[in-house]
Amino acid sequence: MISYWESFIDWFMALGEPYGVNPVIFGSIYVGAVPFFWLAIAWLVKNLKNGKSVAGPVLMACACAVSAYVYLIVAGENVPLWVYVFIVAIIIYAVYSTLKKVRSKKAEIEQQQIDDLLEAEQKSAGTAQNIRSSKNLGV
Repeated sequence: MISYWESFIDWFMALGEPYGVNPVIFGSIYVGAVPFFWLAIAWLVKNLKNGKSVAGPVLMACACAVSAYVYLIVAGENVPLWVYVFIVAIIIYAVYSTLKKVRSKKAEIEQQQIDDLLEAEQKSAGTAQNIRSSKNLGV
């Protein structure tokens, strides 16, 4: 059992040797960025609800999504061209996915605001109707 674990560790650590990249650093950046990504999404939703700019949260979310790949580009040596193409595709997808989430949350918030306005109008119309009815009845 221990030899399998040692073999796995040796294999894992050897992944980055040809490219000058430490797999532990790459993985740490990748996993470590996740809480900051979700923090940025929460910040984004808050800004959408309050009608503030979403540029900061969107940039933070995109930066978190691509941070590990930026490390690979900066620290990597002799990285094959297909890896750069793959990284660019991941970055494009991350931006697309983040923008899709932003639009979805924005539409959801806008729909909630419309629903709240309609509900308020219905309540005020109902109150006005009750006032007219009570005046007609002589109350």
